[in-house]
Amino acid sequence: GHIVSPAPTTERLQSIQRLVADPAHRDLAAARVVLDLDDARTMIRVARELKAKHPGVNVVLCGKRSAYVESTDQGFIDEEVAKYYLKLEIVDDLLTVEDDILKVAVFAYQSSERITYPAYERFAATHQVVVSGQHWLDVMVKNANKGSGIRHIQDKLGITRDQTMVFGDFLNDMEMMDEATYSFAMANAHPALKERARYLSPGNTDNGVVRTIKAVLGLK
Repeated sequence: GHIVSPAPTTERLQSIQRLVADPAHRDLAAARVVLDLDDARTMIRVARELKAKHPGVNVVLCGKRSAYVESTDQGFIDEEVAKYYLKLEIVDDLLTVEDDILKVAVFAYQSSERITYPAYERFAATHQVVVSGQHWLDVMVKNANKGSGIRHIQDKLGITRDQTMVFGDFLNDMEMMDEATYSFAMANAHPALKERARYLSPGNTDNGVVRTIKAVLGLK
């Protein structure tokens, strides 16, 4: 998903830069969404059990310092992991990782909705368990979602819903749709997200985000 505040002023852009660059702010924000380490390890064990039945399953442990994988499948690392994580460590055993864990991301070559979600659905009462893509499922703390993230940015920068534009394509973007007047589902989005969003935009493969921003702001 993407977040845009229409027609940002120079002052607002500078405020955004200060917000992002402030270590104290980043540390405080991260502290609110850190998984209990025992819970994260439970999620890893579930993924291992799932992998025993479905060899196409892999797991990424997303920490504050780095992302971690124990998979030796170089194709999975190069094609599915490297594009999402700037810093990645390959470890022998994810259960030994010591870091502030923000998310456990589980990948299934077959289908995250059909293969992965049923194995993690029982944790939905205590954690945020969301299908984030055709192949990905994310497990986070209960209050962690893109909607709460947008509200935090809006509060910090004095941005209203009427000044916010968001774009999404999958179920991890659902809450975000409620926090912006200009909420767009991509043409290739999950059907449930299209129902939640106010508007549709061209698909990801058609440069939909940039085209829509230009159209709404009257840019050439």
